[in-house]
Amino acid sequence: DHYCYHSGLRGVNAGLKFAYAAATMLICLISRSLAAAALVLLANGILTVKKGRIPFPFYRKLMLVPLAFLILGTAAMILNLSKTPLDAYAVSIGSWYLTGSRNGIRQAVRLIGSSLASVSCLYVLSLNTPMPEILLVLEKLHCPELLTELMLLIYRYIFILAAIRTSQNCRLGYQDYRTSLRSFGELCAVLFVRALKRSNDLYTAMEARGYDGKIRILHEKRPVKRKELTAVIVFELILTGVALWIR
Repeated sequence: DHYCYHSGLRGVNAGLKFAYAAATMLICLISRSLAAAALVLLANGILTVKKGRIPFPFYRKLMLVPLAFLILGTAAMILNLSKTPLDAYAVSIGSWYLTGSRNGIRQAVRLIGSSLASVSCLYVLSLNTPMPEILLVLEKLHCPELLTELMLLIYRYIFILAAIRTSQNCRLGYQDYRTSLRSFGELCAVLFVRALKRSNDLYTAMEARGYDGKIRILHEKRPVKRKELTAVIVFELILTGVALWIR
């Protein structure tokens, strides 16, 4: 949340950022092109780190999280236990082989590349756009009001969880496995009580301000600049060409 409000790309129209992230992610997922994925990773890295001024160590840490899950998820495509060796590699284990096929490795690499590129698109949006602006875009896309209001309320309550977790860390609540389990149990109990109390206070405050069943948020108007729109269109055309011609 801190990075969103201090991002160098915050002044860019939220709808344009949303469209860029959605279109780029769609091209990556449909094409499964490694060249397109590499181009998207490079472009999104520059946008997030250089233009958005997000610290590179933090961005790298965020990218390593989905990478770990992708490696574990694609292990079955790369590693096979069979009595017949496949064409990529084969390690003998008694009468069996730990083996893999070239086609399986290619598919795994493409899946990892396109998935990472897609995640980077979401990071471009989430690290450079405050949540209220994302919700405004969803409203303009006629997303159900109930869904957007629930998203806003859940977003607000995340900070309660963060405050409790920070307080526990200051008291060495997660120094080992045993204290971690105890602290997590206390966190769940306290979170329920705090959330219940905060929800009553929030509803009372909303009623005092004329709440009529709809949550209204003041938004800043940021028109789409021609230069930024042109850059997005040109990039999407280049990305589409790369995805079609270089698999």
